[in-house]
Amino acid sequence: MEGLKEKAMKLFEEAYKYHMLGDLDRAIELYKKSIDIYPTAEAWTFLGWAYSMRGNYEGAIEACKRAIEIDPDFGNPYNDIGSYLIELGQLDEAIEWLEKAKRAKRYEPRHYPYINLAKVYMLKGKLYEALREIEEAIKIRPDYRPAHMLRHQILGMLN
Repeated sequence: MEGLKEKAMKLFEEAYKYHMLGDLDRAIELYKKSIDIYPTAEAWTFLGWAYSMRGNYEGAIEACKRAIEIDPDFGNPYNDIGSYLIELGQLDEAIEWLEKAKRAKRYEPRHYPYINLAKVYMLKGKLYEALREIEEAIKIRPDYRPAHMLRHQILGMLN
């Protein structure tokens, strides 16, 4: 079993390299091969991310749900589902998934669901809730410039 996991991880790492180079076809193919050998929450999550980059949000959400089945403590797929639902305009549904991401035991970058929730609340016109979420993101990651920029934008909207 350990040999299979190592082989799957090598395929996952290769898939990620192609993903970062923008070769989504090859990345998707390799993520699937990795999953066929030894399914991991990471491979399913990144497969979902690749699907999302193609605009296939439904496929991306399904892949993330598979990741959660394998490892419910892994926070990334919860946040990713939330972000895909935002793209689909399903804001209320996105909130539920982003809240789950905030509570996940194993999750980096932990500030992302707070930023995504701030965006949801901005879209819903709930600016004080948006400000609360972005300030939490800044507490978690004070050096993350986009969070400060979003905070500034929210404050501007409140004035």
